[in-house]
Amino acid sequence: MAVTTPESALDNPVWASLSGVHAHVAIAHGRAARYPPEMSPFAAVSDDKDPDAWGDLAALVGPGALLGFAGLKSLPPPGWDVVTAVPAVQLLGDDLAPRADPEAVRLGVADVPEMLDLVARTQPGPFGQRTVELGTYLGIRRGGRLVAMAGERMRFPGRTEISAVCTDPAHRGEGLATRLILATALRVHARGDRPFLHVVVSNMDAIRLYETLGFTARREMSFVQMRTPLA
Repeated sequence: MAVTTPESALDNPVWASLSGVHAHVAIAHGRAARYPPEMSPFAAVSDDKDPDAWGDLAALVGPGALLGFAGLKSLPPPGWDVVTAVPAVQLLGDDLAPRADPEAVRLGVADVPEMLDLVARTQPGPFGQRTVELGTYLGIRRGGRLVAMAGERMRFPGRTEISAVCTDPAHRGEGLATRLILATALRVHARGDRPFLHVVVSNMDAIRLYETLGFTARREMSFVQMRTPLA
């Protein structure tokens, strides 16, 4: 049975993940939490309008730390340094038609070197040594070499984010990304969740692909990198 996701969770997906399904990996203090750096650069506060929550995060990670944020509606108090802000859009995959793929194989810890190499060549977004622990990742190989992958990142009751969708440049146009998105979505549906994802606005090809598959835009947002106050 599908679980209804509160809108507040989709508005603050990193916090919803770190205070829920991913609480077992969260590094937390008060009203703030972050992922282990080797797993993800993302951090969050329970309410980005609450200066005390930002104070909890600054105390958690220390001065001058670089963190990633997704979907902020308010900026932190003075002293935080905004390094980059990249416009993005959040899409919901409620109208997908997921299906299994006989060529898709589950990727694990032993595959991390190959996964990191593919990410370095395709730049789908942050992916670290332990990102594979956040959920199920699927890949397709050609001649024994990993040429495409997709998997799960943020997750909270009712929703799972599909992330790290990437294809080797030599194999683009073969529909591998579509196949892996739908195969990943099948696993998401099997546990009663619905998929969502984030994509930067500049990647119009990806946005068009996702819309063709049945994703619909929910809201505009930004990926922001900030440094904690120096003192």
